[in-house]
Amino acid sequence: MLESKRVLVTGAGGFIGSHLTERLVDLGAQVTAFLRYNSRADEAMIGLLPPEKKKKIRIIYGELRQSETVKRAMKNIDIVFNLAALISIPYSYLHPQEVIETNTLGTLNVLTAAREEEAEKVVQTSTSEVYGTAQYVPIDEKHPKQPQSPYSASKIAADAIALSFYYSFNLPVAIIRPFNTYGPRQSDRAVIPAIISQALVKKKVLLGSTTPTRDFNFVSDTVEGFIKIAESENSIGEEINVGSGFEISIGDLAGKIASFVGKEVKLIKDEKRVRPEKSEVERLLADNSKARKLLGWSPRVSLDAGLKMTIEWVKDYRDFYRPDTYKV
Repeated sequence: MLESKRVLVTGAGGFIGSHLTERLVDLGAQVTAFLRYNSRADEAMIGLLPPEKKKKIRIIYGELRQSETVKRAMKNIDIVFNLAALISIPYSYLHPQEVIETNTLGTLNVLTAAREEEAEKVVQTSTSEVYGTAQYVPIDEKHPKQPQSPYSASKIAADAIALSFYYSFNLPVAIIRPFNTYGPRQSDRAVIPAIISQALVKKKVLLGSTTPTRDFNFVSDTVEGFIKIAESENSIGEEINVGSGFEISIGDLAGKIASFVGKEVKLIKDEKRVRPEKSEVERLLADNSKARKLLGWSPRVSLDAGLKMTIEWVKDYRDFYRPDTYKV
């Protein structure tokens, strides 16, 4: 259904965005990638795509907070996937204004331009962080929102703005809420590549708290969630969890990764990686029944299989990682 569709992906240079962009090219969509401009004209993860795919992608550089740039990018677009955001929780502690402005005003600019261009569909990217520590499990879409970090607050607001355009202006908006996505091309700002990159070269792995649990979803499964939400009329006006329905503690995850790497490692608590006590999300576990029912989506890649693929990618791209450096 996406073949020949004119598609805009904001945040296309990011981890999930690059995988989604590649998948859309494979499906025959006409893809425009919106990348944040810097003086290097950096293509980020798009630069890692095979040349035969990359040449099919139209690239636009800009800043999501600049409405004029977003409007130009939205011209003649049928479907927009809005992934662009500042996503680091530790960074949001240090720079709350920048995170909140980017994630809310940026979303507003995308929605406004999509409305003016009469786009067929806007897929807004949320995050499981909007739920905060689980009040009950598994977490369904009716779970209360808890802004336990400035990042979480910004995404709660962005989701609300997106839904307001659906209710107020009948803009065809759907919200995808991925739980913790992982896989090749993810930076070691995220916990899984941070553990892998350290375990490959060190006997000690520095972590924050090891007791919280997370629901990890392999990137190809998350991307298929995006595709199915874009293709389905049932998703309009809906918030939809995309998660595995399986939880594991960070400590147990580190142990599993170490076993796959074939090493014994010691887990060391690094205080600078620990979230403030009230900000730590202790438990996340997705109820993905809505995605199964509305979209026919279900996860296909097991955690073990996904971790092994990710480990092999990190091995092949070791220069991409800095195991001795904590990335905020």
